[in-house]
Amino acid sequence: MPSRAEQEIERLLGLHPKGFDLSLGRITRLLDTLGNPHLRLPPVIHVAGTNGKGSAVAFSRALLEAAGYTVHVHTSPHLVRWHERYRLGAPGGGKIVGDDVLAEAVKRVAEANAGQAITVFEILTAVTFVLFSEHPADAVILEVGLGGRFDATNVIPEPAVSVIMPISLDHQPYLGDRVELIAAEKAGIIKSRCPVVIGAQEEEAVRMVLIETAERRDCPYSVYGQDFLSFEERGRMIYQDNTGLMDLPLPGLLGRHQLANAAAAIQAVKTAGFTIPEHAVETAMTSVEWPARMQRLIKGKLVDLAVPGSEIWLDGGHNPGAGMVIAEAVATLEDRNQRPLFLITGMINTKDPVGYFQAFTGMARHVYTVPIRSSGAGIPHDELAIAAHEAGLSAEPVHSVENALKILRDSWDKSEAAPRILIGGSLYLAGDVLADNGTPPQ
Repeated sequence: MPSRAEQEIERLLGLHPKGFDLSLGRITRLLDTLGNPHLRLPPVIHVAGTNGKGSAVAFSRALLEAAGYTVHVHTSPHLVRWHERYRLGAPGGGKIVGDDVLAEAVKRVAEANAGQAITVFEILTAVTFVLFSEHPADAVILEVGLGGRFDATNVIPEPAVSVIMPISLDHQPYLGDRVELIAAEKAGIIKSRCPVVIGAQEEEAVRMVLIETAERRDCPYSVYGQDFLSFEERGRMIYQDNTGLMDLPLPGLLGRHQLANAAAAIQAVKTAGFTIPEHAVETAMTSVEWPARMQRLIKGKLVDLAVPGSEIWLDGGHNPGAGMVIAEAVATLEDRNQRPLFLITGMINTKDPVGYFQAFTGMARHVYTVPIRSSGAGIPHDELAIAAHEAGLSAEPVHSVENALKILRDSWDKSEAAPRILIGGSLYLAGDVLADNGTPPQ
């Protein structure tokens, strides 16, 4: 049975559009009715980007909490429960909001809206500001939902720092079909004279759009590769900025790209004015957690269905840029032992499946494509198998992740090393997997 908060949100989904309608007018009106809670927040670290923004949020939270600060965290989308979007700061580490607290906040915000036209995401973002303004904390980490300029989170007038993580093509119907256009939208979170941190960017055109925006708005800014950077040396992460070097453990999040994400977070919390001792940075690198981002599934109901001894990874990355960094992370695993790689993939219809699959050409032995239970926008699994074929991969559609795991187990040659299985292609699918496995985010 749905919890109280889930019932309140489901009621709103029946009244208001579920999708995005990018504008700030509706949420500004609603926040004004609520007494402008977004103006009564602790210092805000505002994070945008196509890929890596979730990791930057996770690293920033780990850094601040390791240094003894209390931190509110807003992320979206959730994986299993709506509550995951709201983590309230507490001594010793923040906690996902309790059901009664969330239910009351959602009810109050909906009543303040009084049935006026609005999207559910805007209502839930207003809930973020209500919760975070009414519970004390030292900092807020605020993840952008979509884009930046017209995202509902972009009502913060003076962020302690705006962070722009790697930008690539995604959400083209909303944001534009060229990376420069997408960069301009995401640069919309940059506010006049407020500090900016620009994470690692593949495209020089993107970097220039972000730098030019910061300069035009008279913002102090720092750029990855220019003002700060990180690299691996002898199994350690070296972080460097204009204050010196730190010799740190490798990040707990898998993949070489996480070194740059960690560096952006270190630079962001320092730029925001927080003092983070080096021992706290060391702790944060190993304690950081981010569900469904190269998350190893060790136990659970689905794990029990796999070939005994299988190595199972879950990642919600869903565009060609994410495919590339995930494939690179998997390739680092290949260095350790020679397990054959199998993909179990589901995607929604706003993504580029061929571009995603191309990252795994020459790596994956076979792909099982699956429908996505929790989204009506899933690509039909037979069409997704065709996309995998177009990318040069062997593929077949099956009915579910459970089905794929059983087929693989029942046909496995026991003389071969147990497989490495990557489940991914969508955060919706990742959420379904964590729910079915009995291991939801905590």
